[in-house]
Amino acid sequence: QGQLLESGGGSVQTGGSLRLSCAVSGYFYASNYMGWFRQAPGKEREGVAATYIAGGRDTVYADSVKGRFTISKDGPKNTVYLQMTSLKPEDTAMYYCASTVKWPSTATMLTASEYDNWGQGTQVTVSS
Repeated sequence: QGQLLESGGGSVQTGGSLRLSCAVSGYFYASNYMGWFRQAPGKEREGVAATYIAGGRDTVYADSVKGRFTISKDGPKNTVYLQMTSLKPEDTAMYYCASTVKWPSTATMLTASEYDNWGQGTQVTVSS
């Protein structure tokens, strides 16, 4: 699987927006499934969103971000995005993208242990 590189993090106020990018340096379709995770200090890593690399548009989101975050992909750019809107202080965390060759039968929130390829993370800070 290709190397993953996150970017787009930053510091915003409550209600602001950010778009995170996960660029794949290798063959984009070497992986089948891509997820975004976040981890705040003192908390376990939490799945945020996931989607299939190729094929349909099926996506899945954690309840905590549903309706506010959107995962998308651009095959020619070898990039997966996480558009975040209406940000809250509770969204503050280090955000990671991850990929796996696994192919869930339906779009589902895989656990962190089911991914074997991770980016280095990008920090998102939301202040009130």
